[in-house]
Amino acid sequence: MKKILLPIIQVLITVGLLWWIFRDPEQDRKMLEAIGKAKTDGGLWWFLPGICALGLAILLQTQRWIVLLRVQDITISFWRALRIMLPGMFFNLFLLGSTGGDVIKIFFIMREAPDKKAGALLSVFIDRIVGVAALAVVSAVVIVARWNDLMRCAPMGVLTVAVILGGSLGFILAAWLVDRFQLTTRLPHWLPLHAKIAEAAAAFSQYAKAGGSIGTAFLLSLPAHLLFFSTFYFAAKAFDAGLSLIGVFCVMPVVCAVTALPISLGGAGVREGLFITLLGSLYQTPKEIAMSISISGFLMAVFWSLAGGLVYLLYRSSTSDHTRISDMEASVEDLEHRIEEEAEGGKTLED
Repeated sequence: MKKILLPIIQVLITVGLLWWIFRDPEQDRKMLEAIGKAKTDGGLWWFLPGICALGLAILLQTQRWIVLLRVQDITISFWRALRIMLPGMFFNLFLLGSTGGDVIKIFFIMREAPDKKAGALLSVFIDRIVGVAALAVVSAVVIVARWNDLMRCAPMGVLTVAVILGGSLGFILAAWLVDRFQLTTRLPHWLPLHAKIAEAAAAFSQYAKAGGSIGTAFLLSLPAHLLFFSTFYFAAKAFDAGLSLIGVFCVMPVVCAVTALPISLGGAGVREGLFITLLGSLYQTPKEIAMSISISGFLMAVFWSLAGGLVYLLYRSSTSDHTRISDMEASVEDLEHRIEEEAEGGKTLED
């Protein structure tokens, strides 16, 4: 029921938000005029450095994952890891539900190292955790740098980031404490997210002695986030929005934190609404320009996601692999449940 209900809700929310944002024909006309002006003035060339910045961020994320895979004694080439990473982006954007491209990444790395399936799953799990921790640090620095402006014009945005990222860090801390004091077997089943906490504790147990690798992964995450933020700065340059780099960075923590939630498909509608509200409040950016910046930044991500879809199709055609997405999900879910059960039973993954 959850698998069916969540995608339906996402579709309904996406359609509703997009209708609300684009309901005004006059506003839509102004946005098209802004796009036409950018095309005439050559502003669309700013998309090129934006696409390159996002591509560099993907390369850093790929190297981060390789570092975490090595902790599990899983060694693959950078090119092979990138060929798995890009399809993961494609399914993150276009796959309904909340699992997204992680399923694809886990499934293909499981096939690369069939005797280390648990390690493959935990590497992706820790990769997510490191990314969230780095986003929290970047967000804190950016918010502190423009604290007065943000609290004056967008206090709810700051509160939203604090709640979402604070909750995520709280979950990470809870899982670390469970592993540190070996409390996994004592977790009550009525506790919300008890299975996920058990899985996270298992991941921490595996990575407890890999502080250097975790530190390297964290440091790789910092510039990766900033490069992703900068794609929207280049989008703003394309439309001559008059926004500084730090100005764009101020709104990106809120945008990233909220759109990471499985509210709509690929964050569609949610992202545009946030840009309109935040840029309008902070910098009096016209609605049509804010919408254009949001859509353009998103299209840069679509560019790399479609490249990932092409990589996925070429991979399938070269190996005659026709495994269905549902079968991949079932395989990963079975492994996830086994890890959770072993952790709750007090066993190590080696056992």
